[in-house]
Amino acid sequence: MKINKIIIISLALFIWTACDNKNSTSSDSEPNSSWIFVANEGNYCSEDCTGKGNGSITMIDQYGNLTQIDSLGYTVQSVEVYNNQLFVIVNQDSKILIFDINEDGINIPGIEISTEGSSPREMVVIDDNIYFTNWETRDVKILNLQNNQIEESTISIDGRPENIIYDGTYIWVSIPELSESDGNQGTKVAQIDPNTKLLIDYIEVGKGPTQLTEFNNSIFISRTYYEYEGVDDNGWWINPQIHHGTSKISDIIDIKPYGTGSACGGSILSYNNQVYRSFEGGIAPIDENLEIQSLERIGNFDQSQVYHVEIINDYIYFTLTDYSTMNVLKQVDSNGTVINSYDVGVNPGDLAYWKYSK
Repeated sequence: MKINKIIIISLALFIWTACDNKNSTSSDSEPNSSWIFVANEGNYCSEDCTGKGNGSITMIDQYGNLTQIDSLGYTVQSVEVYNNQLFVIVNQDSKILIFDINEDGINIPGIEISTEGSSPREMVVIDDNIYFTNWETRDVKILNLQNNQIEESTISIDGRPENIIYDGTYIWVSIPELSESDGNQGTKVAQIDPNTKLLIDYIEVGKGPTQLTEFNNSIFISRTYYEYEGVDDNGWWINPQIHHGTSKISDIIDIKPYGTGSACGGSILSYNNQVYRSFEGGIAPIDENLEIQSLERIGNFDQSQVYHVEIINDYIYFTLTDYSTMNVLKQVDSNGTVINSYDVGVNPGDLAYWKYSK
């Protein structure tokens, strides 16, 4: 896809691209020095996927001004910032987009790299290499950023890998599914050595491992999975029930189920020197026994609309969607107060942050 222009963010030149935000401030004297990038997945393509998908990126500058980069493809899955570049994984179109970043925005067109139908999902950058998970090819591939080429050798995964993080020594990969739409019946997290680029081990953590975070030399895993009584003649699950849990990889493996009825999401993150779990429309810390401390919850949204949660500069960012017309990013402080609210693209998910440095 080609977009023949350079996006330069300026109210004077491109006022038509900026969205009103009553909580934002602006400055005519000081240049912008940071960006928050929001990956808006767009609508999923289930049939004819030959056209342009409406996956997009919303860019928010330090003054709260918004600019939308539209028509990036089907399912903008994840974003990452590294060395003044923005990396965008587009899942259904099986491609990675690379854009240069500066104080004025991103340069378009960027670089488009095909992953040859691999259905890429999420990524982590280590020493000028992007390691990214892939559903269809069931592996972790490596994009060499020195030549923007995908290496021929891959790291095979037993299942459909999802989240991927790096703790400074090892790469960790969640494997929620063994097969397409199996209700997150996978039970393992993969451990990979980036020095040898070899898989070391599979660790059993309970059903449905989804998101991962590292804290105090331990790996914490949020889990979401479905139990159902069977499958009907049309292939639909009979009486499906959603379950949540949290697990921890340390000297021992701790597995904590929360059962049905617990209003948890998939996000897990470290904040204020604790591990927090998405819970009842906010985030709540978990104790040493992986129990959710519900009275310490921060945030109070409709849990069914909380799609993703991240921490940027000590603020909590909630992406909210009703999978229709409401698509919002909320910036929340440690007291649960909403600092800013931004209307963003369709189905907002992953976030990335860039700050100017000389």
